[in-house]
Amino acid sequence: MLRRDTLALTALLALLTAVGPISVDMYLPSLPDIGQAFGATVPQVQLTLSGFLLCFAIGQIVYGPVSDHIGRRPVLQVTLIIFVAASIGCALAPSVDMLIVLRGVQAFGVAAAPVLARAIVRDLHSGARAGRELSRMGTIMALAPAIAPSLGGLVQTLLGWQANFYLMAAFGLYAFVMVTVLLPETLERPADATLSLSSILRRYGEFLRHRSFLSYLAILSAGYGGLFAWISGSSFALQTLYGQSAFAFGLTFAGSTLGFLCGTLIAAKLVTRYGIDRTIVWGGIWLATGGLAMLLATAIDLRSPLALAVPIAVYLVGLGLAYPQAIAGALTPFSDRAGAASSVLGFVQQVVASAIGIVVGHSLGQSALPLAAIIAALGALALALAILNLRHRRLPED
Repeated sequence: MLRRDTLALTALLALLTAVGPISVDMYLPSLPDIGQAFGATVPQVQLTLSGFLLCFAIGQIVYGPVSDHIGRRPVLQVTLIIFVAASIGCALAPSVDMLIVLRGVQAFGVAAAPVLARAIVRDLHSGARAGRELSRMGTIMALAPAIAPSLGGLVQTLLGWQANFYLMAAFGLYAFVMVTVLLPETLERPADATLSLSSILRRYGEFLRHRSFLSYLAILSAGYGGLFAWISGSSFALQTLYGQSAFAFGLTFAGSTLGFLCGTLIAAKLVTRYGIDRTIVWGGIWLATGGLAMLLATAIDLRSPLALAVPIAVYLVGLGLAYPQAIAGALTPFSDRAGAASSVLGFVQQVVASAIGIVVGHSLGQSALPLAAIIAALGALALALAILNLRHRRLPED
């Protein structure tokens, strides 16, 4: 087993957190071909994304409280096996409706990974130290969405869309082996309350009445919502409207995600010096700038893929700065209920993201302007919320 305060453990937690993004990013270049293969409409194909996010949210609301009682490792082991089986099922799906259903099962399986990775960080750290650890995880995790789309585009070109789901299954199996062999159990004392629906709902109500928790949750939801708008709409915008091939799209998408990597590297240096809340505000500035730049570029009808890729890279620098710190701030007050608190964070942000994905799917037409407008609005909202949070925070940084 790995020792608790090591870079190797951080890398393993980043691996777990990356399973979810890989499940989305790797098959993005295949979306147009999936639609053609099944004779499906754009909204139907988008449901393989937004439906995934909805089931991802439902899974997250369940796993945190369960892990607070029985431990992090056993929950991760069971759910990763579900993910592997569902990934193979997606590759064998005979229709778009069955693919949508199996994507939901796949999401339900992988939902435990980010929830429990965050809970493990909170088991071991709090405050700015947790923020730094989450930023380090984000730096490593950012390699996944940088590699997955280009790899997915290459696999799509050479072997077809089904092969991407077989690759997801292999990655999930590898994660299962790593958890089984290397991950220590970090839950030192099980939660005191009885594990029942009423106790879980009561606990969730406490979180949602906690002012600090709600502030960070709102920032998370806005920032992540802009990212998912990009995930939902970029494949169709860049391939259908801007004429990129699946492989070229994968490279463009991967290049833009390096912004998130840069943001997390900067955040890991800044947060212990300036604190969580100021780092989030700086992130909000980048989020708003990137979103508004994309809106301007599409409004004046710049037809280069860079008109979308460069602004979203700026946006993702902001997300890399703000996202890990907002998670750390939200979880810090709940050392004894980190799993449940992490569940609520994941559930709400994924429900918001799923709703945004549905809106993006129905708004895409002959222009990328609606996509840019949604991202710009969410970036500006994240900045406003970050400033309000900084002004009204009363809890000390640690």
